[in-house]
Amino acid sequence: MTREHPVADGLEALYPFLYSGESDVDAVLRQVEQSTVDKVREIVALRGDVLAADRDRLFACAQDMARAFRGGGRLLAFGNGGSSTDAQDLASLFLSPAGDAKPLPAFGLTNDIAVVTALSNDIGFDVVFARQIGAFGRPGDIAVGLSTSGNSANLLRAFDEAARRGVVTVGIAGYDGGKMAELDSIDHLFVVPSPSVHRIQEAQTTLYHALWELTLGALDDLAKGDQP
Repeated sequence: MTREHPVADGLEALYPFLYSGESDVDAVLRQVEQSTVDKVREIVALRGDVLAADRDRLFACAQDMARAFRGGGRLLAFGNGGSSTDAQDLASLFLSPAGDAKPLPAFGLTNDIAVVTALSNDIGFDVVFARQIGAFGRPGDIAVGLSTSGNSANLLRAFDEAARRGVVTVGIAGYDGGKMAELDSIDHLFVVPSPSVHRIQEAQTTLYHALWELTLGALDDLAKGDQP
């Protein structure tokens, strides 16, 4: 295979066994199997690291989110690219949960493509989330922003706008937290410490599912406290 395209080089770095010139199918399958096992071990270990580091802060964040929902707050989730998809998944967890779980008001800020493209075209992509939070956000709402790098300018501006409006802010980042780790406007920040975008996003998915379950549990506890 020629090396004329950077995509090919990138794929070779991820899957060297596909570009080794190996003609032995069994050998290639063994390499694929080992690669899969290695990735599974890596994400299991990473999830364990995140749990060990953030267990208490996850509970504290869930308590704050439960109090916000109980007070009539809504969740506004946002991110770019794959993190946008995760933000939409997070919103759907709260809004349309499986089983008998109580639905809670939650919205993905990339769902309305007309709004996203209008703001991006007329003003700039850096304000695409901040402007929506400025329009929709109310004191007692919850803003959850997801980023693998932690450096997305439109997330940084969104968190600042949310904090100004008395919104509970939750950040989920990767690597070392990036610029999100430097903000004073994020109430609860969770960082997945990995150099791999793939492992970061996998662990972030686990993290926000755990946060959803913990928030539902905290809401149940609050409801039980009201009973005579």
